[in-house]
Amino acid sequence: MSLFTHAFVRRRLIPLVAAASISATSFALAQGAMREPPARATMPVQYVADRPALAREQPFLAENDAAMKKMMADMTIKPTGDVDRDFVAMMVPHHQGAIDMAKAVLRYGHNEQLRRLAQEIVVTQQQEIAAMRLAVGEPLPPSVASPTQVAAPPASAVPPDATAPDSMSMKMNMKRE
Repeated sequence: MSLFTHAFVRRRLIPLVAAASISATSFALAQGAMREPPARATMPVQYVADRPALAREQPFLAENDAAMKKMMADMTIKPTGDVDRDFVAMMVPHHQGAIDMAKAVLRYGHNEQLRRLAQEIVVTQQQEIAAMRLAVGEPLPPSVASPTQVAAPPASAVPPDATAPDSMSMKMNMKRE
């Protein structure tokens, strides 16, 4: 009697080969995911260098890239053994990165809806940073007024109509409508 009968192949060998190929594929994909992602830091600069017509976007891209690099570096922590503190230590730079990127949009963006959203991101992310720090007993930094506008970029970077209303007046107007 042959070891590889039709019934044996159908019931045992095909599922075994399928499981092995799925395992090999999963392993290969997992190995690829563990590799370092391609260096993204140079992409914005190269992107602008390849397309001179987009050079006016370079200040935004540079500021956004710097915010991303700082956020990623600051999120890398040495674990303390206290999950809650480690979580806060990683999330605060993550939220600060969102604040820094939102401020870049406020400096260079033109879409009023996105600028209002960026203002809200600044406010809510600051509130969440404060809540996380309080939750683990860390002191809060000194209070500062919430920005309604970020320092103006050079006049050439922002059109005259790109000013954003402060978030309190936006909320008041929303309630009236």
